[in-house]
Amino acid sequence: MPSRVRDNRGVSSHPDVPPTRDGDQAPGQIGPVSVRRAPRYYRFMAVGAAIGLLLTLIVTFAYPEQGEFSRLQVIGFTALFIIAIFVALGAIVALVIDRISRRRARTVTVELVREHGSDNDETV
Repeated sequence: MPSRVRDNRGVSSHPDVPPTRDGDQAPGQIGPVSVRRAPRYYRFMAVGAAIGLLLTLIVTFAYPEQGEFSRLQVIGFTALFIIAIFVALGAIVALVIDRISRRRARTVTVELVREHGSDNDETV
């Protein structure tokens, strides 16, 4: 099964190729495209949130319970800060990986092909 590439609405992925509007390219047209692997930011942020929650639980149960606050209150207050910090760290890690993947991007030549037989014409 061929992999599908979504239409980027006329935004060029290559700096030397001017952007075009949808429909300006005829099937069979050949042009350069930049290909790279990009991280999924929400996944890195979700892992950061999970690590932050785990760390919150460890920190909360590592110390004895105080008479002034219950464990649930301590978990709540600590989670607000630790989870937020680790979500931000996960986003920063994703940004760094994204920058590294841009350096490893390859430019390949592709041919525009219109797929027929579906409800709408999609770029393949």
